[in-house]
Amino acid sequence: MKVVTAQEMKAIDQFTIKEVGIPGIVLMENAGRGVFTYIKSYFSDHIKRGAIGVLCGKGNNGGDGLVVARYLYEEGYLVNVFLFGQKEQLRGEALANLRIAERLNLPIIECLDESHWSKAREYLIACSLIIDAMLGTGLKSEVRGLMRDAIDFLNNIFPGFVVAVDIPTGLSSDTGYPLGEAVKADLTVTFGLPKIGQIVYPGVDYVGILEIVDIGIPHQILSNFSLNHHLVTDEEVKHILRPRQKAIHKGQAGHVLVLAGSSGKTGAATLTCLGALRIGAGLVTLGIPKSLNPILEVKLTEAMTLPLPETKDATLSQKAWEVIGSSGLRYNVICLGPGISTHPAVETLVRKIITEAQTPLVIDADGLNVLANDLEILRQKKAEIVLTPHPGEMSRLVKVPTETVLKSKLELTREIAERYQITVVLKMAHTLIATPQGEIFINSTGNPAMASGGMGDVLTGVIGGFIAQGYSPKEASILGVFLHGLAADFWLKGHSQAGLLASEVADYLPLARREIEKKEK
Repeated sequence: MKVVTAQEMKAIDQFTIKEVGIPGIVLMENAGRGVFTYIKSYFSDHIKRGAIGVLCGKGNNGGDGLVVARYLYEEGYLVNVFLFGQKEQLRGEALANLRIAERLNLPIIECLDESHWSKAREYLIACSLIIDAMLGTGLKSEVRGLMRDAIDFLNNIFPGFVVAVDIPTGLSSDTGYPLGEAVKADLTVTFGLPKIGQIVYPGVDYVGILEIVDIGIPHQILSNFSLNHHLVTDEEVKHILRPRQKAIHKGQAGHVLVLAGSSGKTGAATLTCLGALRIGAGLVTLGIPKSLNPILEVKLTEAMTLPLPETKDATLSQKAWEVIGSSGLRYNVICLGPGISTHPAVETLVRKIITEAQTPLVIDADGLNVLANDLEILRQKKAEIVLTPHPGEMSRLVKVPTETVLKSKLELTREIAERYQITVVLKMAHTLIATPQGEIFINSTGNPAMASGGMGDVLTGVIGGFIAQGYSPKEASILGVFLHGLAADFWLKGHSQAGLLASEVADYLPLARREIEKKEK
């Protein structure tokens, strides 16, 4: 599903009005009617028992709110509109809907100063539902004045339900961060396409339930716009995931080489292998420091092990590449880094693999920590690369604080992917996938139970497993991230939001894959 910035949505709206010829008043009517429909769907039992307040600004968002208020009023509900501004200040479609509402005797009260707001609060505190239509997606600066007071009232005092029209007032539609303060809605009904800030954190916590209304924008006109943001849902995934041939054998299902583990970190190596195996790779070989090989042969049954030259600290030696390189063509992908350590010899080995391997690489964990010392080495790569950092690892890669990574996650992830022509998977709630072409895919699966060690190791194996099966790094990353989260969602159906083990996510992967496979394309 396409996801847009505020500017992109504005351009689509304007194209629809000016080039296609659908009047703005029609789009606004469709928008307001759509919000009304969802309000009745979610809150019909609640709004029968009390009054409804509609908070409107002077712009088009307020115009949408006036349409919603009109539909509620015509349905017989007790509705009062509180307008933050003078009626004469409204323009265009918002003004037209104000005039319609006035002719129908819908109560519209101007809220211009503290005394007006104090009276409005007396009505609003007794409402069962308040509709936020104060400010829309075009907001660029902090909310101030009476609207700021209204946000505080809605978030901290009002006991009923709050519905946001298009976007909660004060929330940035591009970043998901509040501009000062933002309304925390129970339901947000947005128009046309979801906005980035509604589906990434922390915006998700302000939006509540998100519903999308088709306001009449023809779908075919989207091809006129370069829209590079996507929400990954099962609809997208089912078109990427290919059925297996009935006569397939293990040699045709791909061979993954995992280079992982060191003394004290054999679990990371095990989990990466499990991820690759559970997602369908035909063969998995674990390259491990030779002194640890007896341990891994016990821990792993289905994966093969490859004892490799090691240092005196039981880490892989730089000489390991002499063994791997001579047989490198046997493998379809190399998963590099989980638990591998940052020993100087490992750093030399990682650099050698990046600059010499002609097999696709999935680099995680300590592999990323090595890269943080010299990210420019990626320009010397000979094969396609997927990096899978979490925000802390991304912070080390790009030399900025983790908080900056979180606030600029889309821009930073895209920048790294484009600059080095790689695929970047930024692991977090609603993980981001950036491609060398500048596309951003935002994942929709996963849950808080995944806040547990080893999850990233499994994901590395899953992405590597898909590449081994013939998927491109972009496809493998989208599939891997979505199914990894979906597996955790299946586990959550029978458990609490804590206690999930990474190995259990691996165990649920076949079930998650089956869920997509059984959907008709």
